[in-house]
Amino acid sequence: MSACQSCGACCACFRVDFSVYEMNIEGGPVPSGLAVEVNGNTWRMRGTDHVPIRCAALTGTLGQKVGCGIYEWRPSPCREFEEGSDACERARARHGLPSLTVVLTAPPATAPEDPPAGP
Repeated sequence: MSACQSCGACCACFRVDFSVYEMNIEGGPVPSGLAVEVNGNTWRMRGTDHVPIRCAALTGTLGQKVGCGIYEWRPSPCREFEEGSDACERARARHGLPSLTVVLTAPPATAPEDPPAGP
């Protein structure tokens, strides 16, 4: 399971702007009801232009279990966002979530080893 499915911080941290050509009214995948026009060429996901930020397509509880209601149709900034990136780490920190570099690189918990056998 991706760490994204138990996070969602990026969806509640950044403004999501994208080209008008990604809108379904222009033949793209993004549902028009979930975005607002910024200018003639740019649209923005609803909820990412308010404070507190929370994308209208985000479902669930941050830091626990989340999902994207339009995952298959999400805009390019969302498709290009990388788990563990600098922006990801900043978003996690803003929401009090631990760094993925610590979570992903921590050694797995194991039982203590028996002492080496004698000669």
